Amino acid sequence: MTSAGRHAADPVWRLSLTAGVAATIAVTGIFTAIMAAKSASTPGPPDVAVKSAAGQLPAVAPSAVAASIAIARQNSAAQHGAGPSGKGAVSLALTAADRKSCPAGAAACVDLARRITWLQGSGQVTFGPVQLEPGKPGSKHQTPRGTFRVSWKAGPGYVSTEYNEAMPWATFFAPGGIAFHGGSLTEWSHGCVHLTVANAHYYNEHLPVGAEVVVF
Repeated sequence: MTSAGRHAADPVWRLSLTAGVAATIAVTGIFTAIMAAKSASTPGPPDVAVKSAAGQLPAVAPSAVAASIAIARQNSAAQHGAGPSGKGAVSLALTAADRKSCPAGAAACVDLARRITWLQGSGQVTFGPVQLEPGKPGSKHQTPRGTFRVSWKAGPGYVSTEYNEAMPWATFFAPGGIAFHGGSLTEWSHGCVHLTVANAHYYNEHLPVGAEVVVF
């Protein structure tokens, strides 16, 4: 009998061979499971489509999404910090002067000097105050003062046709394309009222067309 034949007839040898094959199969199965779990846990691209107030999913250009994400990151780092006006940290506490300057009938109030804005109903604050960044005072891009009304609203992917800049969740209220929208809190606007993207979204959802906006 050959050596191979003797091994084949040996029950101990056959048991060892069977155990070796089983171990190889087990290791292969574990490796496959680990790779599958790793693949499943790898995050894919974020879901950037956000439903509008009307419940529709607007078409969002990738460039606009990237700009909105950059704005959000910038806002997160800059909120409560100094703006380009160099006036230092923003106080979000309302004063008696603020309440007097914004009539009870206004739905949105904007204090340009203190760089704050808030929403209200029947004279009671319903949201805010939150930080804003306006257009540069004394320039052609200064934010206009006065009493206005919301005229129309845009979604998260809106881009300015004049400046080719992202204006996520724009809520237009004054002539010349002046709006609340997500924007930098460290750079002057072109006359609009910059808010964080989250706050711009809230304004967009809670200020209906026709709502009164007072800027002082």
